[in-house]
Amino acid sequence: MEREARWYVVHTYSAYENKVMSTLEKVVKNRGMQDQILGSAVPTILVEKVDSKGVRKEVEEKLYPGYVFVKIATESDDDGTPQISDECWWVVRNVRGVTGFVGPDNKATPLDRDKAIEMGVEKRRVEIAIKPGDMVNITHPNFDGFTGTVREVNPEEKTVKVAITGLFGKETLLDLELKYVEAVG
Repeated sequence: MEREARWYVVHTYSAYENKVMSTLEKVVKNRGMQDQILGSAVPTILVEKVDSKGVRKEVEEKLYPGYVFVKIATESDDDGTPQISDECWWVVRNVRGVTGFVGPDNKATPLDRDKAIEMGVEKRRVEIAIKPGDMVNITHPNFDGFTGTVREVNPEEKTVKVAITGLFGKETLLDLELKYVEAVG
């Protein structure tokens, strides 16, 4: 049986999301289940609101009101379907404010990884070996064969700014996707 962690969606009473999340964290800690229930999330977004007097302020709003996402260690059964333990199911299901797992017939059904990333529950971590000051070869069709020096790295956008020296000795900055640069050496 293969063991991995998957995100599950839990339905809660309206406005109980943060309370469910904090209660679940306490129960997990008290029961020593940190290796089984790995975390929880209530995705939010900052929204700028303007009141009737024209005053602007940023407010954090829940992206999915009435839902908490819980990361639970699973084991795949014989047909490869991820399953959570009865104890994990019971602990999550019995937190005050939880009405059930989201899935057919109230059965805990995991989100696939791409959906969890798309919904803002899980962040895809990008590790970039290239850093400012490194020399790189450029493979972009318009600049193929050029070598340059990295000036900036933007991991969120997966881009780099590379300084190249043109034909007349003038330095030019290029914004390139990471796929178009290779470390020299």
